[in-house]
Amino acid sequence: MPLTPTDDIVGPAHEAGRGVGAFNVVQLEHAEAIVAGAERAGQPVILQISENTARYHRALAPLGHASLAIARSSRVPVAVHLDHAESVDLVREAVELGFTSVMFDASRLPYEENLAATREVTRYCHRANVWVEAELGEVGGKDGAHAPGVRTDPEEALAFTGATAVDALAVAVGSSHAMVTRDAAVDFALIARLREVLDVPLVLHGSSGVDDDGLAGAVAAGMTKVNISTHLNKLFTQAARKELAANTALTDTRAYLSAARAAVESEVARLLELLTADGRR
Repeated sequence: MPLTPTDDIVGPAHEAGRGVGAFNVVQLEHAEAIVAGAERAGQPVILQISENTARYHRALAPLGHASLAIARSSRVPVAVHLDHAESVDLVREAVELGFTSVMFDASRLPYEENLAATREVTRYCHRANVWVEAELGEVGGKDGAHAPGVRTDPEEALAFTGATAVDALAVAVGSSHAMVTRDAAVDFALIARLREVLDVPLVLHGSSGVDDDGLAGAVAAGMTKVNISTHLNKLFTQAARKELAANTALTDTRAYLSAARAAVESEVARLLELLTADGRR
């Protein structure tokens, strides 16, 4: 199956009131597990590589090429997305590699600077038919950069999306990045208000901290793209640790990474079934 444009996955879900799972790739095994889980669920999925992960691997291209290849070999639609890119150069590299979308994160900047930078990135990406996500009202948890009580203002979001022409907006509604407990209090009323005001799909970052009922409630209220990373990393690590503890003489990395990959595959399939259930009607 050819690579699927991100808008071909997110757009129909947005219109139908369903969620789309967007899961972060940290190692090759993540990409394999995420796509296998999507195939098991029979649902489309988005593979995401963050700027932090590209930095960890010392380059975007190796993991990017691998993720693109896995996406193209999938039996379900798969898009490949650059997540939380603060570097314009990295955005350009992702576009050149063939990523179907980027999330340009200038949310640390003052509003007017965020708007101007995002507008320029969007113009560049749209010329290459690449879908753009931006962030307004910075979601907490990224290096402690923002107070956890921050919320996106609907009227400011309307002005921002109109001025930048972005295709989706990550909004601050109570979740926070890198949470290891699933007890975030999501503001469903704010999501509904944002969905009412904005034409573009809404993106929930920090979804690892949101439990199943919260995820379903967020989608029902109007959220479309749901980003999950830390939750899967926890399961990956737990499965690998269990395998290593059971066999202290183990030296073949494939043995414990296979167990970790299988754990992520199962959870991705389960989460996709949750997110893509019938939402608003």
